[in-house]
Amino acid sequence: MAYKIIKDDCVSCGACKDNCPVDCITEADNVYTINPDECVDCGTCEANCPASAIVSE
Repeated sequence: MAYKIIKDDCVSCGACKDNCPVDCITEADNVYTINPDECVDCGTCEANCPASAIVSE
């Protein structure tokens, strides 16, 4: 199970979603969320976030 969350300082660019290998990040109204049941905790989203908005919960 993953423990990553996207904080409010997300700039809504979609880099995390575009790079997620398991497509567990969803977007609604420019708010991105990580589905913890689908996430494999690979760290790709965190490494590709230009705002450093993805952190371990």
